Amino acid sequence: MSGWAKPPQLTAGAFALAILVGTVLLSLPIATETGEATPFVRALFTATSAVCVTGLVVVDTAGHWSTFGEVVILALIQVGGFGIMALATVLTLVVGRKLGLRMAVRTRSEAKALTLGDVRQLTTGILLVTAVAEAALAAVLTVRWWLGYGESLGRAAYLGVFHSVSSFNNAGFALFPDSLERYAADPWICVPVALAVVAGGLGFPVWLELWRFSRRSGSRARWAWSLHTRITLTTTAVLLAVGFVSFLTLEWRNPATMGGLNLRGKLLAAFFQAVMPRTAGFNSLSFGEMNTSTLLVTDVLMFIGGGSAGTAGGIKVTTFALLAFVVYTNVRGEPNVHVAGRRLSAGVAEQAITVVLLSLGLVMTSTLALMILTPFTLDQILFEVTSAFGTVGLSTGITPELPPAGEVLLVLLMFAGRIGPITLASALALRRHPRRYDLPEERPIVG
Repeated sequence: MSGWAKPPQLTAGAFALAILVGTVLLSLPIATETGEATPFVRALFTATSAVCVTGLVVVDTAGHWSTFGEVVILALIQVGGFGIMALATVLTLVVGRKLGLRMAVRTRSEAKALTLGDVRQLTTGILLVTAVAEAALAAVLTVRWWLGYGESLGRAAYLGVFHSVSSFNNAGFALFPDSLERYAADPWICVPVALAVVAGGLGFPVWLELWRFSRRSGSRARWAWSLHTRITLTTTAVLLAVGFVSFLTLEWRNPATMGGLNLRGKLLAAFFQAVMPRTAGFNSLSFGEMNTSTLLVTDVLMFIGGGSAGTAGGIKVTTFALLAFVVYTNVRGEPNVHVAGRRLSAGVAEQAITVVLLSLGLVMTSTLALMILTPFTLDQILFEVTSAFGTVGLSTGITPELPPAGEVLLVLLMFAGRIGPITLASALALRRHPRRYDLPEERPIVG
Protein backbone atom coordinates (compact mmCIF):
# COMPACT_ATOMS: atom_id res chain seq x y z
CA MET A 1 0.00 0.00 0.00
CA SER A 2 1.39 3.37 -1.02
CA GLY A 3 2.45 5.78 1.68
CA TRP A 4 -0.10 8.49 0.88
CA ALA A 5 -3.00 6.27 1.93
CA LYS A 6 -1.76 5.65 5.46
CA PRO A 7 -3.08 8.83 7.17
CA PRO A 8 -6.62 8.40 5.73
CA GLN A 9 -6.55 4.71 6.66
CA LEU A 10 -5.51 5.53 10.21
CA THR A 11 -8.31 8.08 10.49
CA ALA A 12 -10.96 5.67 9.26
CA GLY A 13 -9.59 2.85 11.40
CA ALA A 14 -9.59 4.94 14.57
CA PHE A 15 -13.21 5.94 14.14
CA ALA A 16 -14.25 2.41 13.20
CA LEU A 17 -12.63 1.08 16.37
CA ALA A 18 -14.42 3.68 18.52
CA ILE A 19 -17.73 2.75 16.89
CA LEU A 20 -17.10 -0.95 17.52
CA VAL A 21 -16.33 -0.38 21.20
CA GLY A 22 -19.41 1.82 21.55
CA THR A 23 -21.61 -0.78 19.86
CA VAL A 24 -20.47 -3.49 22.25
CA LEU A 25 -21.09 -1.29 25.31
CA LEU A 26 -24.51 -0.15 24.12
CA SER A 27 -25.48 -3.77 23.40
CA LEU A 28 -25.10 -4.68 27.08
CA PRO A 29 -28.31 -5.06 29.13
CA ILE A 30 -27.01 -2.52 31.66
CA ALA A 31 -27.14 0.15 28.95
CA THR A 32 -30.96 0.16 28.74
CA GLU A 33 -33.70 1.23 31.15
CA THR A 34 -35.46 -2.13 30.83
CA GLY A 35 -32.32 -4.22 31.38
CA GLU A 36 -32.75 -5.93 28.01
CA ALA A 37 -30.02 -6.07 25.40
CA THR A 38 -30.42 -3.66 22.49
CA PRO A 39 -30.42 -5.29 19.02
CA PHE A 40 -27.04 -5.06 17.32
CA VAL A 41 -28.14 -2.84 14.42
CA ARG A 42 -29.72 -0.27 16.76
CA ALA A 43 -26.69 -0.26 19.03
CA LEU A 44 -24.46 0.13 15.97
CA PHE A 45 -26.62 2.98 14.67
CA THR A 46 -26.49 4.85 17.98
CA ALA A 47 -22.75 4.33 18.42
CA THR A 48 -22.06 5.52 14.87
CA SER A 49 -24.31 8.54 15.34
CA ALA A 50 -22.47 9.43 18.56
CA VAL A 51 -18.89 8.91 17.34
CA CYS A 52 -19.64 10.70 14.07
CA VAL A 53 -21.35 13.45 16.13
CA THR A 54 -24.50 13.22 14.06
CA GLY A 55 -27.46 12.97 16.42
CA LEU A 56 -29.83 10.81 14.39
CA VAL A 57 -31.57 8.34 16.69
CA VAL A 58 -33.69 5.22 16.25
CA VAL A 59 -34.75 5.15 19.91
CA ASP A 60 -35.56 7.88 22.42
CA THR A 61 -32.24 8.69 24.09
CA ALA A 62 -33.61 9.36 27.58
CA GLY A 63 -36.38 6.77 27.43
CA HIS A 64 -34.42 3.81 26.06
CA TRP A 65 -30.93 4.20 27.49
CA SER A 66 -30.04 3.96 31.16
CA THR A 67 -27.68 6.39 32.85
CA PHE A 68 -24.85 4.03 31.92
CA GLY A 69 -25.97 4.07 28.29
CA GLU A 70 -26.26 7.85 28.26
CA VAL A 71 -22.77 8.21 29.72
CA VAL A 72 -21.43 5.86 27.04
CA ILE A 73 -23.10 8.00 24.37
CA LEU A 74 -21.64 11.13 25.97
CA ALA A 75 -18.17 9.59 26.01
CA LEU A 76 -18.48 8.55 22.35
CA ILE A 77 -19.53 12.07 21.41
CA GLN A 78 -16.54 13.52 23.24
CA VAL A 79 -14.12 11.03 21.70
CA GLY A 80 -15.59 11.59 18.26
CA GLY A 81 -15.60 15.37 18.48
CA PHE A 82 -12.11 15.68 19.93
CA GLY A 83 -10.78 13.03 17.58
CA ILE A 84 -12.21 14.77 14.54
CA MET A 85 -10.50 18.06 15.38
CA ALA A 86 -7.24 16.42 16.41
CA LEU A 87 -6.96 14.04 13.45
CA ALA A 88 -8.04 16.65 10.94
CA THR A 89 -5.45 19.10 12.25
CA VAL A 90 -2.71 16.46 12.27
CA LEU A 91 -3.65 15.52 8.70
CA THR A 92 -3.24 19.18 7.80
CA LEU A 93 0.32 18.98 9.13
CA VAL A 94 0.98 15.76 7.23
CA VAL A 95 -0.30 17.25 3.99
CA GLY A 96 1.75 20.41 4.54
CA ARG A 97 4.96 18.51 5.09
CA LYS A 98 4.32 16.11 2.22
CA LEU A 99 3.83 19.04 -0.13
CA GLY A 100 7.22 20.38 0.82
CA LEU A 101 8.80 21.84 3.93
CA ARG A 102 10.03 24.94 2.15
CA MET A 103 6.61 25.69 0.67
CA ALA A 104 4.96 25.05 4.05
CA VAL A 105 7.32 27.48 5.80
CA ARG A 106 6.73 30.07 3.11
CA THR A 107 2.97 29.66 3.36
CA ARG A 108 3.04 29.99 7.14
CA SER A 109 5.27 33.05 6.96
CA GLU A 110 3.11 34.86 4.41
CA ALA A 111 -0.38 33.86 5.50
CA LYS A 112 0.15 33.19 9.21
CA ALA A 113 -1.70 29.91 8.62
CA LEU A 114 -1.54 26.71 10.63
CA THR A 115 0.82 24.49 8.65
CA LEU A 116 3.64 23.69 11.04
CA GLY A 117 3.85 23.05 14.75
CA ASP A 118 4.24 20.43 17.37
CA VAL A 119 1.48 17.78 17.41
CA ARG A 120 1.51 17.63 21.20
CA GLN A 121 0.98 21.37 21.48
CA LEU A 122 -1.83 21.23 18.94
CA THR A 123 -3.53 18.41 20.78
CA THR A 124 -3.20 20.28 24.07
CA GLY A 125 -4.64 23.39 22.45
CA ILE A 126 -7.62 21.49 21.06
CA LEU A 127 -8.22 19.91 24.46
CA LEU A 128 -8.04 23.32 26.17
CA VAL A 129 -10.47 24.96 23.74
CA THR A 130 -12.88 22.04 24.11
CA ALA A 131 -12.72 22.02 27.90
CA VAL A 132 -13.19 25.78 28.31
CA ALA A 133 -16.08 25.99 25.83
CA GLU A 134 -17.90 22.98 27.25
CA ALA A 135 -17.41 24.07 30.87
CA ALA A 136 -18.73 27.57 30.18
CA LEU A 137 -21.82 26.28 28.41
CA ALA A 138 -22.43 23.61 31.05
CA ALA A 139 -22.37 26.26 33.79
CA VAL A 140 -24.92 28.45 32.00
CA LEU A 141 -27.28 25.55 31.25
CA THR A 142 -26.95 24.12 34.76
CA VAL A 143 -27.94 27.42 36.37
CA ARG A 144 -30.88 27.79 33.98
CA TRP A 145 -32.28 24.32 34.59
CA TRP A 146 -31.68 24.64 38.32
CA LEU A 147 -33.11 28.10 38.96
CA GLY A 148 -35.40 28.46 35.95
CA TYR A 149 -37.05 25.06 35.82
CA GLY A 150 -36.78 23.78 39.37
CA GLU A 151 -34.49 20.83 38.65
CA SER A 152 -32.33 19.58 41.49
CA LEU A 153 -28.74 20.78 41.32
CA GLY A 154 -27.48 17.28 40.49
CA ARG A 155 -30.04 16.76 37.71
CA ALA A 156 -29.46 20.27 36.36
CA ALA A 157 -25.69 19.67 36.28
CA TYR A 158 -26.18 16.37 34.47
CA LEU A 159 -28.43 17.99 31.87
CA GLY A 160 -26.01 20.89 31.54
CA VAL A 161 -22.94 18.73 30.98
CA PHE A 162 -24.68 16.36 28.57
CA HIS A 163 -26.13 19.10 26.36
CA SER A 164 -22.94 21.14 26.57
CA VAL A 165 -20.82 18.29 25.21
CA SER A 166 -23.48 17.49 22.63
CA SER A 167 -23.68 21.14 21.54
CA PHE A 168 -19.99 22.02 21.22
CA ASN A 169 -19.31 18.78 19.37
CA ASN A 170 -22.24 19.44 17.04
CA ALA A 171 -23.77 16.09 18.01
CA GLY A 172 -27.37 17.10 18.65
CA PHE A 173 -28.22 14.34 21.14
CA ALA A 174 -30.80 15.58 23.65
CA LEU A 175 -32.28 14.07 26.79
CA PHE A 176 -35.80 15.17 25.86
CA PRO A 177 -38.06 13.28 23.43
CA ASP A 178 -38.86 16.50 21.52
CA SER A 179 -35.20 17.62 21.43
CA LEU A 180 -35.35 21.29 22.55
CA GLU A 181 -38.83 22.15 21.21
CA ARG A 182 -40.12 22.80 24.74
CA TYR A 183 -37.49 25.55 25.07
CA ALA A 184 -38.19 27.22 21.72
CA ALA A 185 -38.94 30.57 23.38
CA ASP A 186 -36.23 30.37 26.06
CA PRO A 187 -33.15 32.42 25.04
CA TRP A 188 -31.18 31.17 28.08
CA ILE A 189 -31.25 27.67 26.58
CA CYS A 190 -31.35 28.30 22.84
CA VAL A 191 -28.80 31.10 22.50
CA PRO A 192 -25.93 29.45 24.47
CA VAL A 193 -26.52 26.15 22.69
CA ALA A 194 -26.52 27.87 19.29
CA LEU A 195 -23.33 29.80 20.07
CA ALA A 196 -21.60 26.59 21.18
CA VAL A 197 -22.62 24.91 17.94
CA VAL A 198 -21.12 27.75 15.91
CA ALA A 199 -17.95 27.72 18.02
CA GLY A 200 -17.43 23.98 17.61
CA GLY A 201 -18.15 24.18 13.90
CA LEU A 202 -15.58 26.87 13.11
CA GLY A 203 -12.66 24.49 13.51
CA PHE A 204 -9.58 24.58 15.71
CA PRO A 205 -7.28 26.29 13.14
CA VAL A 206 -9.66 29.26 13.06
CA TRP A 207 -9.81 29.49 16.86
CA LEU A 208 -6.04 29.27 17.14
CA GLU A 209 -5.60 32.05 14.64
CA LEU A 210 -8.21 34.24 16.31
CA TRP A 211 -6.43 33.75 19.63
CA ARG A 212 -3.07 34.64 18.12
CA PHE A 213 -4.43 37.93 16.83
CA SER A 214 -6.69 38.68 19.80
CA ARG A 215 -4.08 41.03 21.23
CA ARG A 216 -4.08 43.05 18.03
CA SER A 217 -6.89 45.36 17.03
CA GLY A 218 -8.24 47.11 13.99
CA SER A 219 -8.18 46.25 10.33
CA ARG A 220 -4.50 45.25 10.36
CA ALA A 221 -5.31 42.23 12.53
CA ARG A 222 -8.18 41.21 10.28
CA TRP A 223 -6.06 41.49 7.15
CA ALA A 224 -3.40 39.36 8.84
CA TRP A 225 -5.83 36.45 9.04
CA SER A 226 -5.13 33.55 6.73
CA LEU A 227 -7.30 32.96 3.67
CA HIS A 228 -8.84 29.92 5.37
CA THR A 229 -9.98 31.93 8.40
CA ARG A 230 -11.39 34.76 6.31
CA ILE A 231 -13.33 32.37 4.08
CA THR A 232 -14.63 30.36 7.04
CA LEU A 233 -15.85 33.37 9.03
CA THR A 234 -17.34 35.21 6.06
CA THR A 235 -19.13 32.20 4.58
CA THR A 236 -20.39 31.16 8.00
CA ALA A 237 -21.91 34.60 8.57
CA VAL A 238 -23.52 34.63 5.14
CA LEU A 239 -25.03 31.16 5.55
CA LEU A 240 -26.35 32.00 9.01
CA ALA A 241 -28.03 35.11 7.59
CA VAL A 242 -29.50 33.16 4.68
CA GLY A 243 -30.80 30.47 7.02
CA PHE A 244 -32.28 33.01 9.43
CA VAL A 245 -34.17 34.89 6.71
CA SER A 246 -35.32 31.65 5.07
CA PHE A 247 -36.73 30.09 8.24
CA LEU A 248 -38.34 33.35 9.29
CA THR A 249 -40.11 33.95 5.98
CA LEU A 250 -40.99 30.37 5.01
CA GLU A 251 -42.34 29.34 8.43
CA TRP A 252 -43.77 32.67 9.63
CA ARG A 253 -47.40 31.65 9.13
CA ASN A 254 -47.06 27.89 9.60
CA PRO A 255 -49.32 27.11 12.60
CA ALA A 256 -47.53 23.82 13.24
CA THR A 257 -44.12 25.45 13.74
CA MET A 258 -43.61 29.20 14.08
CA GLY A 259 -47.11 30.56 13.56
CA GLY A 260 -48.12 30.45 17.22
CA LEU A 261 -45.02 32.26 18.53
CA ASN A 262 -44.80 35.98 19.21
CA LEU A 263 -42.29 38.17 17.38
CA ARG A 264 -39.51 37.55 19.90
CA GLY A 265 -40.16 33.82 19.80
CA LYS A 266 -40.13 33.75 16.00
CA LEU A 267 -36.84 35.61 15.83
CA LEU A 268 -35.27 33.29 18.38
CA ALA A 269 -36.60 30.15 16.70
CA ALA A 270 -35.42 31.33 13.27
CA PHE A 271 -31.93 32.06 14.61
CA PHE A 272 -31.72 28.73 16.43
CA GLN A 273 -32.83 26.72 13.40
CA ALA A 274 -30.52 28.69 11.11
CA VAL A 275 -27.58 27.53 13.23
CA MET A 276 -28.54 23.87 13.55
CA PRO A 277 -28.05 22.83 9.87
CA ARG A 278 -24.36 23.59 10.45
CA THR A 279 -24.48 19.95 11.59
CA ALA A 280 -25.99 20.02 15.07
CA GLY A 281 -29.18 17.98 15.30
CA PHE A 282 -31.05 20.00 17.92
CA ASN A 283 -34.39 21.43 16.91
CA SER A 284 -36.74 23.87 18.62
CA LEU A 285 -39.33 23.46 15.85
CA SER A 286 -40.70 20.23 14.40
CA PHE A 287 -39.11 19.54 11.02
CA GLY A 288 -41.79 16.95 10.30
CA GLU A 289 -44.32 19.81 10.23
CA MET A 290 -42.27 22.25 8.16
CA ASN A 291 -43.04 23.30 4.60
CA THR A 292 -41.33 21.46 1.77
CA SER A 293 -39.56 24.65 0.71
CA THR A 294 -38.06 24.96 4.21
CA LEU A 295 -36.83 21.38 4.07
CA LEU A 296 -35.13 22.07 0.74
CA VAL A 297 -33.31 25.12 2.10
CA THR A 298 -32.25 23.05 5.12
CA ASP A 299 -30.98 20.31 2.79
CA VAL A 300 -28.65 22.80 1.12
CA LEU A 301 -27.39 24.19 4.43
CA MET A 302 -26.81 20.69 5.83
CA PHE A 303 -24.93 19.62 2.71
CA ILE A 304 -22.57 22.60 3.01
CA GLY A 305 -21.99 22.09 6.75
CA GLY A 306 -19.43 24.00 8.81
CA GLY A 307 -15.72 24.70 9.06
CA SER A 308 -12.81 22.37 8.34
CA ALA A 309 -10.92 20.61 11.16
CA GLY A 310 -13.86 21.19 13.49
CA THR A 311 -16.78 19.17 14.78
CA ALA A 312 -19.08 20.12 11.89
CA GLY A 313 -19.75 17.90 8.89
CA GLY A 314 -20.82 18.48 5.28
CA ILE A 315 -18.55 19.39 2.41
CA LYS A 316 -17.37 22.36 4.55
CA VAL A 317 -17.89 26.07 4.03
CA THR A 318 -14.41 26.54 2.55
CA THR A 319 -15.12 23.95 -0.15
CA PHE A 320 -18.43 25.63 -0.98
CA ALA A 321 -16.90 29.10 -1.07
CA LEU A 322 -13.95 28.03 -3.23
CA LEU A 323 -16.31 26.34 -5.68
CA ALA A 324 -18.35 29.54 -5.86
CA PHE A 325 -15.18 31.51 -6.67
CA VAL A 326 -14.29 28.97 -9.38
CA VAL A 327 -17.71 29.43 -10.98
CA TYR A 328 -17.45 33.22 -10.73
CA THR A 329 -14.01 33.18 -12.34
CA ASN A 330 -15.19 31.00 -15.23
CA VAL A 331 -18.22 33.23 -15.83
CA ARG A 332 -15.90 36.25 -16.05
CA GLY A 333 -13.57 34.37 -18.36
CA GLU A 334 -10.50 34.90 -16.20
CA PRO A 335 -7.65 32.35 -16.34
CA ASN A 336 -6.92 32.21 -12.60
CA VAL A 337 -9.08 32.11 -9.49
CA HIS A 338 -8.43 35.01 -7.10
CA VAL A 339 -9.77 35.01 -3.55
CA ALA A 340 -9.22 37.87 -1.08
CA GLY A 341 -5.98 39.04 -2.61
CA ARG A 342 -4.59 35.56 -3.20
CA ARG A 343 -4.37 33.42 -6.33
CA LEU A 344 -5.88 29.98 -5.78
CA SER A 345 -3.82 27.04 -6.97
CA ALA A 346 -5.42 24.80 -9.60
CA GLY A 347 -4.98 21.78 -7.34
CA VAL A 348 -7.14 23.24 -4.56
CA ALA A 349 -9.92 24.10 -7.01
CA GLU A 350 -9.83 20.57 -8.41
CA GLN A 351 -10.02 19.09 -4.90
CA ALA A 352 -13.07 21.21 -4.11
CA ILE A 353 -14.83 20.12 -7.29
CA THR A 354 -13.99 16.47 -6.64
CA VAL A 355 -15.27 16.55 -3.05
CA VAL A 356 -18.53 18.23 -4.09
CA LEU A 357 -19.26 15.92 -7.02
CA LEU A 358 -18.47 12.74 -5.09
CA SER A 359 -20.58 13.95 -2.16
CA LEU A 360 -23.50 14.73 -4.47
CA GLY A 361 -23.20 11.29 -6.02
CA LEU A 362 -23.22 9.63 -2.61
CA VAL A 363 -26.29 11.57 -1.47
CA MET A 364 -28.22 10.89 -4.67
CA THR A 365 -27.36 7.19 -4.70
CA SER A 366 -28.37 6.77 -1.06
CA THR A 367 -31.61 8.68 -1.64
CA LEU A 368 -32.51 6.37 -4.51
CA ALA A 369 -31.72 3.30 -2.41
CA LEU A 370 -33.96 4.47 0.45
CA MET A 371 -36.77 5.30 -1.98
CA ILE A 372 -36.65 1.66 -3.07
CA LEU A 373 -36.47 0.33 0.50
CA THR A 374 -39.10 2.57 2.14
CA PRO A 375 -42.52 4.09 1.36
CA PHE A 376 -41.56 7.63 2.40
CA THR A 377 -41.65 10.66 0.11
CA LEU A 378 -38.69 12.14 -1.73
CA ASP A 379 -38.49 15.26 0.43
CA GLN A 380 -38.46 13.16 3.63
CA ILE A 381 -35.82 10.73 2.35
CA LEU A 382 -33.58 13.42 0.85
CA PHE A 383 -33.73 15.32 4.15
CA GLU A 384 -32.77 12.23 6.17
CA VAL A 385 -29.98 11.22 3.79
CA THR A 386 -28.50 14.72 3.68
CA SER A 387 -28.71 14.92 7.46
CA ALA A 388 -26.83 11.63 7.80
CA PHE A 389 -24.16 12.53 5.24
CA GLY A 390 -23.67 15.99 6.75
CA THR A 391 -23.59 14.41 10.25
CA VAL A 392 -26.33 16.86 11.22
CA GLY A 393 -28.91 14.78 13.05
CA LEU A 394 -32.01 16.75 12.10
CA SER A 395 -34.92 14.51 11.16
CA THR A 396 -38.47 14.64 9.85
CA GLY A 397 -39.20 11.72 12.18
CA ILE A 398 -38.83 8.79 9.79
CA THR A 399 -35.48 7.44 11.02
CA PRO A 400 -36.98 5.25 13.81
CA GLU A 401 -39.36 3.77 11.21
CA LEU A 402 -36.67 2.67 8.77
CA PRO A 403 -36.15 -1.06 8.15
CA PRO A 404 -32.84 -2.60 9.31
CA ALA A 405 -31.42 -2.27 5.78
CA GLY A 406 -32.25 1.44 5.85
CA GLU A 407 -30.59 1.85 9.24
CA VAL A 408 -27.43 0.14 7.97
CA LEU A 409 -27.43 2.42 4.93
CA LEU A 410 -27.57 5.50 7.16
CA VAL A 411 -24.80 4.03 9.33
CA LEU A 412 -22.55 3.76 6.29
CA LEU A 413 -23.60 7.22 5.17
CA MET A 414 -22.81 8.80 8.55
CA PHE A 415 -19.40 7.13 8.59
CA ALA A 416 -18.65 8.17 5.01
CA GLY A 417 -19.90 11.70 5.64
CA ARG A 418 -17.78 12.06 8.76
CA ILE A 419 -14.59 10.46 7.44
CA GLY A 420 -14.96 11.04 3.71
CA PRO A 421 -14.28 14.78 3.29
CA ILE A 422 -11.26 14.66 5.63
CA THR A 423 -9.61 11.59 4.15
CA LEU A 424 -10.55 12.41 0.56
CA ALA A 425 -9.09 15.91 0.68
CA SER A 426 -5.93 14.60 2.36
CA ALA A 427 -5.58 11.73 -0.07
CA LEU A 428 -6.01 14.00 -3.09
CA ALA A 429 -3.35 16.38 -1.78
CA LEU A 430 -0.89 13.63 -0.87
CA ARG A 431 -1.29 11.83 -4.19
CA ARG A 432 -0.32 14.81 -6.29
CA HIS A 433 2.65 13.88 -8.48
CA PRO A 434 4.18 15.89 -11.33
CA ARG A 435 3.45 14.37 -14.75
CA ARG A 436 6.60 13.78 -16.81
CA TYR A 437 4.82 14.19 -20.13
CA ASP A 438 1.58 15.63 -21.48
CA LEU A 439 -0.82 14.65 -24.24
CA PRO A 440 -2.12 16.68 -27.19
CA GLU A 441 -4.78 19.16 -26.15
CA GLU A 442 -8.35 18.96 -27.42
CA ARG A 443 -11.41 20.91 -26.23
CA PRO A 444 -14.77 19.10 -26.31
CA ILE A 445 -18.04 21.02 -26.46
CA VAL A 446 -19.26 22.00 -23.00
CA GLY A 447 -22.89 22.93 -22.38
